[in-house]
Amino acid sequence: MRNYRVKPIESLARGLQVLQTLQEVRAASLHDLHLATGIPKATLTRILWTAHQQGLVWQRMVDGAFLPSHTQHRVEPDDDAWLVETASPVLDELAGRLQWPSVLAVPRLDHMETLETNSTRTYFDALPPRPRGYRVNMLGSASGRAYLAFCTEREFEAVIRRLRQRDAPAHGLAFDDEALRRLVSTTRERGYGIRAPDFGGDYSRPRSEVDDGRESIAMPVRVGDRVVATINLTWRRQVLSTTGMIQRHLGDLRRAVDDVEARARAVGLGGPPRAPDTTGQDRGGR
Repeated sequence: MRNYRVKPIESLARGLQVLQTLQEVRAASLHDLHLATGIPKATLTRILWTAHQQGLVWQRMVDGAFLPSHTQHRVEPDDDAWLVETASPVLDELAGRLQWPSVLAVPRLDHMETLETNSTRTYFDALPPRPRGYRVNMLGSASGRAYLAFCTEREFEAVIRRLRQRDAPAHGLAFDDEALRRLVSTTRERGYGIRAPDFGGDYSRPRSEVDDGRESIAMPVRVGDRVVATINLTWRRQVLSTTGMIQRHLGDLRRAVDDVEARARAVGLGGPPRAPDTTGQDRGGR
């Protein structure tokens, strides 16, 4: 570029420095950015808010980290940051209406991993502190069961094979083919996953030993023919029964999932929209 005889815009330079830093580190807290750039936190806050308004930066709810928007790089279906950025405003809106927590989780080799939660925005009840990356039991949790019921046959078999490689009490269901078939069949018929009766929130120990006092329902988020994540709705068992929650808010959870999937299609993922769900049971099809 020519050597223009003009004064550089210092505020723009600081903003670009912040964006470049985020591109390099992918996720950073306000303090991280302050240490990396030397820019005062008050100035950083203004820069980040301005960048957010322009669609360049977003903030994850689960840990408050700032990340560059997926609009700044090529979108891939397996990009966790893209998934969280897409689902985060939907979960935020859901919490504002329902006031019960939800979690976005993704399948890993033999468990589900939490990526985002709106629990900090809920009024009735916040989830116990669970950092990003919390491991969730695949066979007992509503999220894991929703994934297993709606994922492809090949994925299902691979997950069960991995679970059988470790003969742990929490993996007992993996060795019961008939029970697995019933689980898949009933979950697909309902259109959503619910917790196993003996699951109390702990990965390894049954509800008789560890009970978080909760129940949950979860639905799959699909990109094309793949289940890339699940979104759940969780609540205190003593406040509302599972039947009561389903009657009141299953439609809200379904609309949230549909919204995330629509956002995926808007950026070119997932193919054409499916026909509207008129029965409440059209989310199957493995």
